[in-house]
Amino acid sequence: MHRFLVSAAHKSSGKTTISIGLAAALRARGLSVQPFKKGPDYIDPMWLALASGRPCRNLDPWLTGEAEIRAAYARHAAGADVALVEGNKGLYDGLALDGSNSNAALAKLLDLPVVLVIDARGMTRGIAPLILGYQAFDREILIAGVILNQLGGSRHEAKLRAVIEHYTDVPVLGAVHHDPRLAIVERHLGLMPCSETGDADRRIAAIGATIASQVDLEHVLTVAATAAPPSAGNAQRSIATRPDAAADVRIGVAQDRAFGFYYADDFDALRAAGATLVRFDTLADTRLPDVDALFIGGGFPELFAPELEANAALRDRVRAVIADGMPVYAECGGLMYLARSLTHGGHTHRMVGAIPGDVVMHERPVGRGYVIVDETPAFPWPAATKGDSEVRAHEFHHASIEDLPADTLYAYRVRRGHGVDGRNDGIVVGNVLASFTHRRSTVGHDWAARFVAFVRASNYRCRHDLEARDGTPRSAAELLS
Repeated sequence: MHRFLVSAAHKSSGKTTISIGLAAALRARGLSVQPFKKGPDYIDPMWLALASGRPCRNLDPWLTGEAEIRAAYARHAAGADVALVEGNKGLYDGLALDGSNSNAALAKLLDLPVVLVIDARGMTRGIAPLILGYQAFDREILIAGVILNQLGGSRHEAKLRAVIEHYTDVPVLGAVHHDPRLAIVERHLGLMPCSETGDADRRIAAIGATIASQVDLEHVLTVAATAAPPSAGNAQRSIATRPDAAADVRIGVAQDRAFGFYYADDFDALRAAGATLVRFDTLADTRLPDVDALFIGGGFPELFAPELEANAALRDRVRAVIADGMPVYAECGGLMYLARSLTHGGHTHRMVGAIPGDVVMHERPVGRGYVIVDETPAFPWPAATKGDSEVRAHEFHHASIEDLPADTLYAYRVRRGHGVDGRNDGIVVGNVLASFTHRRSTVGHDWAARFVAFVRASNYRCRHDLEARDGTPRSAAELLS
């Protein structure tokens, strides 16, 4: 197996474009590529999954323990020819002063050689001390090679290669010249999701072809083959290794251009707990599929607010099933959709109206980064046994929700982060839990299993006669693979 981590000297160096291109180029050579992404990102994994043809898995040292990361990495990398891990930010960047949750720490934990992407615009001789400094900062990290990015032309490339060869022992694995055609549109949460572009396959093919022509793929595979095979070590019990429950619960998942922020591992955890996942489109569908509950993840509903408002039939249906007691879990964008209205760019649009509040979008982030919350007694699907109520999660939203009633129930008390008002998050209305907090199912906090158990036990499954049940989705395409 070939295994490596793609990192950079700093954020916005082009490592995601390089990673997408490497995945596509190696796949085009007939290799199976398993992508991973460090951190809580949703958008980069969408692109990496499309480029590789395999679900991208998130590895996050802040949200999950080391044993669980090793186990997940070993499990998903097994059987693939190449395991490609894309870092976030710079190689040594992270929350902790000691670097314990940095990209370098992840490389060390998984024994991965590092391919360092360097945005070399305006650089010549100065690239040498940069590389030497990154080598010297932590001698346990193997910087197996560099890929130079955003080069100004062949002369610029020749100068950089000469400098690096003279002053360092790090091989140049590739030199990618500046090409505006390779750029993927960015906005406040990073890259535009591939589900919105309409030509994602063409873009990925173009990026893959460029990387194949400007990066020495054989050399990349050679340095990636130096890593030891993945090992789960003494991994604790993991969600993925528990026996799957009988699939007796059907959960509708909003997955379209407006909503798409989901973890592949959370989908796995829901299925393992006994759920069949059924996709529905909030922009195009006028009816809900035959389901027992809804999961509405994050996304960019503000960009599609006119279309969401125009689909009054689905909004009315969602409001009706919620009033009838259907369990619903909504994160961030999902909360915004369930609110009374959404205001963006000076325009206000009607939303579902299940949550008695109004969402307003702001220019600057309202909540951003990792959060720590405590579950309150109002949490609708508590753990079977009492234990540590502290939950580590993340948020990234430019939205606030206003005009909530004074007696609003909250599932979380915020210890770190912002949530709804800096103190509370997780609005509870009937069987709905809607929060700005994005959770992840882990061994210690398996929200997916708890939600499925709540759905299974809810009275709604015995009462919902709003739509005919025939036991099958309206089309095979609705089932989430």
